[in-house]
Amino acid sequence: MTTPEPRSESAATAVIPPAAAALFGDRLSLATRYRDLLAGDGVVRGLIGPRETDRLWERHLLNSAVLTDLLPGDVRVVDVGSGAGLPGIPMAIRRPDLRVDLVEPMQRRAKFLSEVIDELGLAGTVRVVRGRAEDPDVARTAGNSDWVVARAVAPLDRLVRWCLPLLSIQGRLLALKGARAEDEADRFSAALREAGARVEAIEQLGGDVLGERTWVVVVARAAQAKARGK
Repeated sequence: MTTPEPRSESAATAVIPPAAAALFGDRLSLATRYRDLLAGDGVVRGLIGPRETDRLWERHLLNSAVLTDLLPGDVRVVDVGSGAGLPGIPMAIRRPDLRVDLVEPMQRRAKFLSEVIDELGLAGTVRVVRGRAEDPDVARTAGNSDWVVARAVAPLDRLVRWCLPLLSIQGRLLALKGARAEDEADRFSAALREAGARVEAIEQLGGDVLGERTWVVVVARAAQAKARGK
């Protein structure tokens, strides 16, 4: 992949925050390369807004990477509406034990994701699944997963309807939301019950390393959430 020079900032001189080293450890160089691809080719191809380049680390990579704090070892994760690879690619970089499916319907974004996977040498653990979460072909390829993640895709009621068919019976959806996550969970509680799901927990992640915490709504099938709460 050829990465054009960013207009206002050289990717090579971008400041790496201390939290990046703390989260990515010996895989920091991979995370840095991914950040540079987003700041260069990602902006040129319209996947990342040019105003986002100064906050790619804090708002995008680190915010995504801390989701792995909720995952056990050696599991498969489905990233729905992956876009430029968020949160799936930072999760895969931080945790090489994970197997990550990046579900993305748009061809230009899927092409970018495939190029990033090749560039970062992640083909052994990360793959692109082109399509929408509700497509039968996507369910056949990426379904029956214990873990589905999504970031900035849709309001919680629609997101649950799309993602629930991809979850195994005991699976969990991790919906990355903002600081108003509790309000959104309350607002859509009836819609989630109708869909056969419920909010199991609302987690705040990264408080020890990030300036702004990551809020995650954990959703399970209704029967599973009740059983776990006993």
